[in-house]
Amino acid sequence: MVDRLVNSEANARRITMVESCFGSSGQPLAEQGRVLVGEGVLTKMCRKKPKARQFFLFNDILVYGNIVINKKKYNKQHVIPLEEVKLESLKDEGQYRNGWLIRTASKSFAVYAATATEKEEWMAHIEKCIEDLLRKSGKQPPSEHAAVWVPDNEAAICMHCKKTQFTVLNRRHHCRKCGSVVCGPCSSKRYVLRGQSEKPLRVCLQCYDELTRDRARPAAPQPAAAPAPQISGAGSGGDSSADDDSDDDDDRVQPDQKHDEPKFYNDDEKTEETNNHSSKETK
Repeated sequence: MVDRLVNSEANARRITMVESCFGSSGQPLAEQGRVLVGEGVLTKMCRKKPKARQFFLFNDILVYGNIVINKKKYNKQHVIPLEEVKLESLKDEGQYRNGWLIRTASKSFAVYAATATEKEEWMAHIEKCIEDLLRKSGKQPPSEHAAVWVPDNEAAICMHCKKTQFTVLNRRHHCRKCGSVVCGPCSSKRYVLRGQSEKPLRVCLQCYDELTRDRARPAAPQPAAAPAPQISGAGSGGDSSADDDSDDDDDRVQPDQKHDEPKFYNDDEKTEETNNHSSKETK
């Protein structure tokens, strides 16, 4: 169904519209063979609180950004290659319903749809795109994924030492290996986590011990040895871990809370094609 839309004028117009909504803050999205499969608003679990984000599903990438003016202007564009994505359904828990995890090697996070039906639609379309991509490329799905960060408001004290209370002065930090919220002393180590960064990232003491212990174990012979991980203590260089989620703090404009159902264009075109066919038969 997606293949039928590759060279359609409607698909080209939609992609151009997405590019114009991001403007200079986004990258070009029109590429040979790329199809806009669907779009809609999902609630993304950010570091500080859940926030509405506009998502665009293409047949090879997932794009999302902050909503500045609903359906007209977005910024802070993020582009995720779908062949790196793994989905994981979440059970409903309190106010958090209809959610799933989007996991990649460099970043993982939770999103929530407005209804169970919309969750099923989103997950089914994303899974289908991933399946088609992997089948065509012959690649295997990734085996390792970045940890999902625990939201700030779920940790009043350090999750490592269980003692330090967080205040304006005692800031929260996130371990890049396990995603726990930890205090400064309990996350004073840095370690290179391949897939997330080439620079040492903040990790908690427990993960640091596990990582260094694993590194010390004799490895099985490999055809080509990978470079040894770089390890550094708290005193080396600046903090390259950048604790803030890059799209977490832009709340200059609150989007309208009116809910619009997501649009999946392959379904629309199938319906449109059926309607056109029926009208011709009537004539």
